[in-house]
Order: sequence, then C-alpha cells, then structure tokens
Amino acid sequence: MKHIKERLKLSARYLFGLLSHKINGTHVIALIAKTDNGLFAVDPEDYGVGRNLRMNGKYGVDEIERLKPFLASDSKVLIVGAHIGTLAIPISKLCKSVVAVEANPDTCELLRKNILLNDVSNCKTVNIAASNKKEVIRFLMSKANSGGSKRVPINKEYMYYYDKPKEISVIGFDLDGYFENDEFDVIVMDIEGSEYFALQGMQRILSKSKLLAIEFLPHHLKNVSGVTVAQFLSLIEPHFCRLTIPTKNKTLEAKDFHFYLSEMYYHDQRDEAILFQKDVPLTCPSG
Repeated sequence: MKHIKERLKLSARYLFGLLSHKINGTHVIALIAKTDNGLFAVDPEDYGVGRNLRMNGKYGVDEIERLKPFLASDSKVLIVGAHIGTLAIPISKLCKSVVAVEANPDTCELLRKNILLNDVSNCKTVNIAASNKKEVIRFLMSKANSGGSKRVPINKEYMYYYDKPKEISVIGFDLDGYFENDEFDVIVMDIEGSEYFALQGMQRILSKSKLLAIEFLPHHLKNVSGVTVAQFLSLIEPHFCRLTIPTKNKTLEAKDFHFYLSEMYYHDQRDEAILFQKDVPLTCPSG
C-alpha cells in the first residue's frame, strides 16, 4: 500500500507540473519568486525546490544556518550540485568566494540568471558533472523535480523515471584535476547519488578542506551508485574526525560513523546534509 501511495504522489507531482506549464504558456521558461534566499527564477514545472520557493518563500534555510558557524569572510566554498543557487547565493554573502558546480545545463542556466538577479559577484558557475575521471556520463534531466536530475541509475526505479526525464550526455571530470590549483575551506555536495564517484575524484580537495556537508540518501547509494556505507565512508574517513547528523541531533567520533550511518541506511532514513569535520570539539553546530 505504501508503495502504491508513493507512486500516486509522484504521478500527481508530474501532472501538476504539466498543468503549471500549460497554464503559464509554453514560452515561459521561468517564474520569479521573491524569497528569504533572494530573488529566484524557477522552472514553472518544478514541484521540488521550485514549488517550495513559489509557495513557501524559502528553501534550505536550516541548512544555511547550520553552515554559518563554519563560514568566515575569507572562506572559499565549493558547492557541488548547486541547482538554481538557493544555497550558493545566500552563502556567497557570508564568505570570500563560491564555486558552484551544476551538471544539468538547463538548471545551470537558471543558476546564472539567479546570480545576476541577486547582484552576486563572487560566485563562479561551472557546468560539469563531478566524477572520478574525465568521461561522458548518461544523465537524466528530471522535470517535476529538477533537483533530482542525476546520472542514469544502476537500478532504474520508478521514482527516477515517473516524470519522463530526458536523457542526455554530460561531461564528467575529477574535481582534483579540474580545480588543480584551487583549495576550498567548505564543501557542500548534493548530486543525487553521484557523491561516491565525485568523492573518488577529489581526495586532494577533501584533504585541504575543513568541512564536508553532504546529502545522505540510502536509495541513492543502493540504486544510483550501487555502493555500501563502508565504501562511501572509505573516501571520507581519511580526512575527517567528526560527524554531525542534524536529523538525529547527534555528533559522533570517527569510530561511530559506520554504525550510525548503517542504521540509517537499513531503515532508509535520509538527511539533507550530514556534516563531516576535522578534529574539533565534540559539539553540535548551532542552528
């Protein structure tokens, strides 16, 4: 029954997106929303981040608050999976510079427009996919939830195809090579299951950073990248000593990483951004 309800919910989201597109007209590529995050051009079909911005006037505000203690006027931030800039643009006002990586070409175009709308001068956009090497990646451009765009999954579950995404090819790069002369203090990553491959290709960058905020979503590990919690952590543990899980209100030492994340994996529990830190006092960030 739960499975059927989820399918109906996803199908309804897709139909609402189509209706919105029809009502607004086929020539409308974006609507402007005035939000707590700033001014944003959003896809009228998008019932994920776009709907939240249109209806609620904000998105990811709690995540930004959790990141604030780690940001300073001289911080350099790398956002991998920047989407339309709902995190990148507010964060750019709290630090020295932001590099925003976005694989979806249509979304990246909206990101660039939003940077202009908000008069941001310290945010650079890069339209590539983060991977473990230079390669061509088969990529799904989701419609009803553009933030769900991703590399073609290993397991082609209905949840990834319900809105009939267009499949394209994008160029992937290892970020250590692409940003060979750059270092970043804070890394924020949300790339819908490609995190494992991106982490493989940015070990130098991770070694120089102070914080990694990364989405933890079990079905992405299982179905998109096809890796275990142990494999995922093997790329992170060499660089970070503390983990904060906001949904659990818990901060852990390295010896407990695997147990707690495996529990979340087993129970299919997600977190928008778990925080890996260098060796700092065992306290939860404010927010």
